[in-house]
Amino acid sequence: MKTEKLYENDAYLRRFTATVLSCEPLADAKKREDGAAYGVILDRTAFFPEGGGQTADTGNLGNAVISDVQEIDGEIVHFADVPLPVGEELAAELNWEERFRKMQNHTGEHLVSGIVHSQFGYDNVGFHLGTDGVTVDFSGVLTESELEFVEYIANRVVGENVPVTVSYPTPEECAAMEYRSKLELTEGVRIVTIEGWDVCACCAPHVSQTGAVGGIKILSCENWKGGVRIRMLCGLDARDDYQKRLDNTVRISNMLSCKQLESADAVARLMKQSQAEREESAKLRRALLDMKTAALQKTDGNLVIFEDLLDNNSLRNLVNAGVLLCGGVCAAFTGNDADGYRYIIGSANVKLRAWAKEFNAALNGRGGGSEEMIQGTVNAKKAEIRAYFG
Repeated sequence: MKTEKLYENDAYLRRFTATVLSCEPLADAKKREDGAAYGVILDRTAFFPEGGGQTADTGNLGNAVISDVQEIDGEIVHFADVPLPVGEELAAELNWEERFRKMQNHTGEHLVSGIVHSQFGYDNVGFHLGTDGVTVDFSGVLTESELEFVEYIANRVVGENVPVTVSYPTPEECAAMEYRSKLELTEGVRIVTIEGWDVCACCAPHVSQTGAVGGIKILSCENWKGGVRIRMLCGLDARDDYQKRLDNTVRISNMLSCKQLESADAVARLMKQSQAEREESAKLRRALLDMKTAALQKTDGNLVIFEDLLDNNSLRNLVNAGVLLCGGVCAAFTGNDADGYRYIIGSANVKLRAWAKEFNAALNGRGGGSEEMIQGTVNAKKAEIRAYFG
């Protein structure tokens, strides 16, 4: 007995009753992250199984949590966390917030794809609707201005609140129709029509009027296999995304003491100022490095340097200069007694790989490198470091 697909004729059905036809333990239950342990088949269902690029509905069935629904070998299998009694009629309820958001996004995608097809002649060749939004792949390249045009038209159609209908044309009627489809279909075709804008073969639930889609926003576009892949959101998901972006804009504008709509210009000015300061800082570091290098004294022993104003590259250059002036090692440290010190140590006369083990053990350090140079950290005080080097 085939499960009756209630979702095909009534996308707004959120509660229903159904009889359990079978309930079997899952062979891979221990591997599933969603906690499902049983596969349940019902005589009818409003749960949409994963398919056509859209993830499955979730909800409750009796005392079980339904975390996934899949169509397997022609059967719609509901994945439940506890066993359910075969032969009993149980009450079921969809996670309606999740379902409705998917309906908004999927209908919005149809509208965008229909506009792209009619205005530019490109086909929708890939679609995914998951928890992170909607991605749509088109067979041709769309410019930024073209996508802005598509988005504007789509939102205008949303505002016009045109009907979204479902029909099941006969094979003869299908042959005479023009409709979008990724597959060659001959029978049992379910057609979703957005009046005046799109006709598409689709098995998923949709809203009944475009007004229910809410706003449509295209978020990004990238080149993809000779065409483009866009990411978009609709309705409540688009609203949530907007709120996150607004929160970030408000934080930036508050930190920079600027108007929200001027925050990008304020950030650009800050970056320009920061770049100038980095360039000035680099000049000062080069001058400081020259001074520190000139101040190094030749010695037959070790050179030990504590320096907090040089960056890592400058400190390495200072060590390289010191290596030429000492008979032992040139060791440079930066940090403090409370948090420890980073070190760079070089030598032309001491094999540092073996020496590093002794040094790190003595000063609670970690690090290594080549025979000529090592670097790492030590958890020791400045006096202990100086004492080690005598």
